[in-house]
This record gives sequence, structure tokens and C-alpha cells, in this order.
Amino acid sequence: MDDKKLKSSPGQKSSRRSFLKGAAALTAAGSAGLLTGGCGGSVSAETMGLQWEEFFKKNYRLMTPEEKQATVDRLERLARIRHDLDIEVSNREPRENVLYGYAFNISRCKGYMDCVEACVRENNLDRRSKTQYIRLFEMDPGQLDPTSGEGRYFHEVPAANKFYMGVQCFHCENAPCIKACPTKATWREPDGIVVVDYDWCIGCRYCLAACPYWGRRFNWGEPEVPLDEINRRQHYLGNRMRMKGVMEKCTFCIQRSREGRLPACAEACPTGSRVFGNLLDPDSEIRFVLKNKKVFRFKEDLGTDPKFWYFMD
Repeated sequence: MDDKKLKSSPGQKSSRRSFLKGAAALTAAGSAGLLTGGCGGSVSAETMGLQWEEFFKKNYRLMTPEEKQATVDRLERLARIRHDLDIEVSNREPRENVLYGYAFNISRCKGYMDCVEACVRENNLDRRSKTQYIRLFEMDPGQLDPTSGEGRYFHEVPAANKFYMGVQCFHCENAPCIKACPTKATWREPDGIVVVDYDWCIGCRYCLAACPYWGRRFNWGEPEVPLDEINRRQHYLGNRMRMKGVMEKCTFCIQRSREGRLPACAEACPTGSRVFGNLLDPDSEIRFVLKNKKVFRFKEDLGTDPKFWYFMD
């Protein structure tokens, strides 16, 4: 294996798409014992057994707590077998009395891209295609629509007479992407985070077409992440390794936020432009912003009810 990049992900869904080929080959060889992970404990037999269980597992929403734990245990074991890689996959549930929201201060952001870089590292994003969940738009005074700004700028920032506006998944309460998904592979969790079960995504990209905020990303090729850069602390619904042919998106760093930590982008922001917190907590910073600042939401007239606000000092 190339020791500089990981071309196939632990527990990847390519096993779901190509699994039957392997199963058929083993069956043809009279290897029924391999399908249950038997036959002397060989690595290939154990791998096939784990993949077999992965292939037939339910959608994450329908799993019992025991089934969820068994699933993450399999993913961790597959990572060790395939890549000699120790990962920790969490299935931590939403915290009680929490509804996450985000606010972006357009008067403070300087376009430095620290947030983008932190997001890429934290969420194991594909380095080859330079996948990014966050987009920063360079705007002219008086503009408040990112489509009128410049999403690709390659000069020293901040530029004179410009301001910057970040866009990512807005975790809408009335999310068009959820309605568009034919397999119910995406849904909104009780804490407001819109998630994806990558193993049930069929890559139809209906959600991408439905999202008015450019919040979805599609993996056209096999994602690559250098082994020494893989974030090994992962969440099943978040930054675990994705695979070719599926949709992915910002999850408010579910692997961090459900542990009471800030998303990587908010933590990395050098100007304090990004505010994240619990909308149900009257003492939270985001509630202070919503109460005391002049806030607005992008394309609010669409009725998507995004949990992402813009404001100015």
C-alpha cells in the first residue's frame, strides 16, 4: 500500500457496491465458511465476514444502540485489518436540550482561510480533489448575496474595500435536501444537525440539486488522505472516511460538538468571526448575538429556516 495516501477508506461503501463480487467468488470456491468469518481465522476470511455484516446492516436511524455499537466496532476492526490503522469511531447520540446554531460576523472576517484549512484536516476531506465544506466569498460593499461575490481569490487578504462572507451547510430546519433524498440517507437529528448515512447514500445527487446554499459535496473519485494526516477520532455520521460515489457535507463537526467542543472552523478562526452554540441556552454566546446584533439569514424567503445567521458589529 502507498504509505503516503489512503486510497480506500475503513469500512468503505465500495465494499457495499463491490461486495457481491467477492461473495460470489468465495461461494464459487465453496467457501461458505468464509462468509461468516470462519476458516481458521485468516485475515481475508475475517474481512469478508465483517463486510458481509456491513452490507446487510440497517440504516443508522433504524439501528438499536447495540447494533450501532456493533457497526462502529466493525469499522474500527476493518481499519486495523486493511491499513494497520487504529481509529476511534463514535456513535455518540445528541445531547439533551441542545439545538445547535451558528452565526458569522461579516464585519470581522478577513478572508484568511484558517477555517477552511481546519475543516479539511478535522473532517478527513479528500486532498486530491481539494474538497472543502466551507466557501469564503470576497464581497464588495453593499452586497449581501454571495452569488455576487468572488469565491476564488488568490491574493493577499484582506483586500482593500472588501468584506468576506462564509457559506457552508446551514442545517436548515426545513431542509430541501432531506425531502429530495430517495433513500432517506439524510435526515435532521434532534440537535439540529443534518447528517448523512454514507452507506445508504446512492449518489444520485438529488440533495445537491435541492440545496440552495451549495452545502453538499460529491465524491467523484476515491478520496485520498495522507495516512499521517488522518484524524483518527471520528463519528459514524461525521468525519469517518467517506468513499467514491457518495454525498458529504458539513456536520457542525459532530464528532466535536457532541462532546461539548467547538467545530474546528470556529476554533481556528483568528478574528472571532464565527460563533457557535446552543440555541436553547439563553446564556449562550449565539443567543446573545441573536438578541443584541442586527442579524439576517441568506435566502430566508425560501422558507428553509437555516440555523446559520450573519451579523455585523
